Amino acid sequence: MVRGTIPRQPAKTGRHEGARRMPKPSARLRISKTPPLAKPANHPTKPKPGLLGTPAKGRAPKAVSPKYNPLAPERVNEILKRLDERYPKATCALHHRSAWELLVATILSAQCTDARVNMVTPALFEKYPTVQHFAALKPEELEPDIRSTGFFRNKAKSIVGAAKKLVGDFGGEVPNDMDKLLSLPGVARKTANVVLGTWFRNPTGVVVDTHVTRVSHRLELTRQQNAEKIEQDLMRIIPRERWIDFSHQVIWHGRQLCMARSPKCAECPLESLCHAADKTWSTVEIHKEARP
Repeated sequence: MVRGTIPRQPAKTGRHEGARRMPKPSARLRISKTPPLAKPANHPTKPKPGLLGTPAKGRAPKAVSPKYNPLAPERVNEILKRLDERYPKATCALHHRSAWELLVATILSAQCTDARVNMVTPALFEKYPTVQHFAALKPEELEPDIRSTGFFRNKAKSIVGAAKKLVGDFGGEVPNDMDKLLSLPGVARKTANVVLGTWFRNPTGVVVDTHVTRVSHRLELTRQQNAEKIEQDLMRIIPRERWIDFSHQVIWHGRQLCMARSPKCAECPLESLCHAADKTWSTVEIHKEARP
């Protein structure tokens, strides 16, 4: 016999040695082919705790908070109330003794602080005491006296032009009328509202300057960017008898607390009503869209 490796021969039992035996399926693991009986359609089902409006055991049902409305009359009235408490005697910060002086000071206040205007106007009105004196000037003659207020060339043209218009068409008197005021050179709605509201106590609109714009955006009273559209929004939600005082109060609020940079939110009486995105301190939810 030739020596070598003899191949493994099959066993007589018909099974190969080393073949794995598959375990018999257990009776417990057998899957029944018969589907379970379905419950009748009218079979009562007890809801699980916490589902289908049923409160979980030991828990009170969660209250549904009403939808936030920044223009709700209750919120607007609360804002007005707190402004009254903080600024009970707010008035125009521009120094003046007549409607004409207020008109000139308001024109000069564009892109300039009221404090700077108040430094310029005493000497200006002492040098030119009446509207007729201004009407007799050329803009170039007025420019040196108002240079420190900025944009002095345009402002000089507006003041001299307004003086000439008043002397020629209105007898030298500032009219108590929006349309007539708007016909004067350099006079837009903001300036007209300041004169009509502060001097004549005539609530024809809301003064919208940079402070009113900023505070109104933070309080979500408007989303408009144009001054006239902001004014229209405010006039719809603020009572007419409050237009004058509201303007002065918000301007003072913007100067003292609600500044453009680093507002003093911790000292603000409106803090709990304000959700502005740029607050420096807050006890309420912040709204991303509430920003100046």
